[in-house]
Amino acid sequence: MLAKVHACALVGLDGYIVDVEVDFNPRAGIPSFTIVGLPDNAVKESRERVRASVKNSGLQFPNKGYVVNLSPADLPKHSTAYDLAIGVGVLAATDQIPLNALSRTLFIGELSLDGRVRHVKGVMPLVYAAYREGFRQVYVSAEDAPQAGLVSGIEIIPVETLGLLVEHLYGLNPIPAYASEPILVGSAAYDGVVDFADIKGQEQAKRALEIAAGGNHNTLMSGPPGTGKTLLARALPGILPMPTLEEALEITRIYSVADLLKNDHPLVQTRPFRAPHHTISMAGLIGGGSIPRPGEVTLAHRGVLFLDECTEHSPKTLEVLRQPIEDKIVTISRAKGSLTFPANFLLVMAQNPCPCGYYGDPVKACTCTPNMIARYQSRLSGPLLDRIDIYVDVPRVEYDKLMGDRQGESSASVRERVEAARDRQRRRFGDTPGLFANSDMRVGEIQKFCVLTPEARQLLELSVRRTQLSARAYHRVLKLSRTIADLSDSEHIEVQHVAEAIQYRPQRAAS
Repeated sequence: MLAKVHACALVGLDGYIVDVEVDFNPRAGIPSFTIVGLPDNAVKESRERVRASVKNSGLQFPNKGYVVNLSPADLPKHSTAYDLAIGVGVLAATDQIPLNALSRTLFIGELSLDGRVRHVKGVMPLVYAAYREGFRQVYVSAEDAPQAGLVSGIEIIPVETLGLLVEHLYGLNPIPAYASEPILVGSAAYDGVVDFADIKGQEQAKRALEIAAGGNHNTLMSGPPGTGKTLLARALPGILPMPTLEEALEITRIYSVADLLKNDHPLVQTRPFRAPHHTISMAGLIGGGSIPRPGEVTLAHRGVLFLDECTEHSPKTLEVLRQPIEDKIVTISRAKGSLTFPANFLLVMAQNPCPCGYYGDPVKACTCTPNMIARYQSRLSGPLLDRIDIYVDVPRVEYDKLMGDRQGESSASVRERVEAARDRQRRRFGDTPGLFANSDMRVGEIQKFCVLTPEARQLLELSVRRTQLSARAYHRVLKLSRTIADLSDSEHIEVQHVAEAIQYRPQRAAS
């Protein structure tokens, strides 16, 4: 008897419907269980899990011939998410499940040997694929139901065991559909984040990070050890605007594929903050593997990618950031095809000015030779620095400020200005797809939205001629000036906005 069940394949961040066709031959002389359709080892091993799960659920598994075809056959199949669909197909082919109950339904889950249905990664994009293809129901493990429930417009049935699923399909013990409401981001999303008010001094660096948050601008902080560069970077998420529901779902989809979601709170309510160690490989940073997986640049999408001690990173590893910074996406090509992942992140880097860390420090003398300093600073290439919008020095904090009781402006107060600036940008880019912040503007949008006063244009022209800015750096100054104007609630870019933007240019990129 032939039975047809539906499952879903995960390719990159997208799901694709897979037809699971199970043919049962009761006259087969030699027992067999064959799976075809480009399955990997995890899928091939499902025959052992399915066999034990069916038997231990009190159901029949005739020891005859089975052929399972996963269609389309030219699409590689990975992971254990096909177990439940194959198990249901075996039961339907052996006449233990009514076939009419399988119409326009999708089955996602891993089977344990005792019949329990276990969690699999990537449930959210798989359920969304089912919704997109017009399916009415999706059966998932009870553990994955909150994540699957983030997709509205489709019925989610949480399944604990294979035996309970059979009773449900016969109508003997119906399983109630999972009911969920979208979780809205609240102020609790900033709990545990370092507050700007607790950081002594460093007003210039705080102002630079406020501008970076206001327009999603890449930033490089340089200074001696212990001056607060890492602390400032870890306080940055506290002044970023709350993600919109669209952004939160976009981030959640990525973290679902990476299997980094919490079961009790599946919707990601905060902007990501990723701080990989300097020993990270190129594949770990950009993504990759035989089955391409998202890297740190994708996990930081709509959030912050912080590279502490950036000069300790491999230069080759840092150079792979050049394309994602410009294109906001990363494409991973393999012999079997290419996958594209989103990578629109705010890059923040921190470095010491020299190997000993005290070059230019007024208190402690530097012990490095000029050649050592030049070689150390050359680890960041000119093309990479040219993609940095803000370059800020983080000097030693004076003793009086460090021991004083005076607190600076709180992150909540700074965040209000940042959110107001982002609101201006959303209204400005409302009819332009793909633009969320000023840093996303392309040349056409820069000419349209970056309107300078005559005095500002004159100052910018003078600065370009003196500092020999590249075309990319020129456009980045304009975008940075637009953000400073937005923070000041100014419709046009004034001369003071351009002046402040120019002082944040990376020194070596401008030389």
